[in-house]
Amino acid sequence: MTDWKCSNCGYGFQDEKPPEECPSCKKKCEFVDVSCYIPDCGQTGPDKRL
Repeated sequence: MTDWKCSNCGYGFQDEKPPEECPSCKKKCEFVDVSCYIPDCGQTGPDKRL
């Protein structure tokens, strides 16, 4: 399972893939994969989308 977070309202949930529409705000939003945390992802600095 992947942890997803809605970029619009911040709603978080687990699923295999993000839905077409956010279950919380009912909009088509970008869903950010928050299941991999820095530095585990090999990035430096915080992910500004979170």
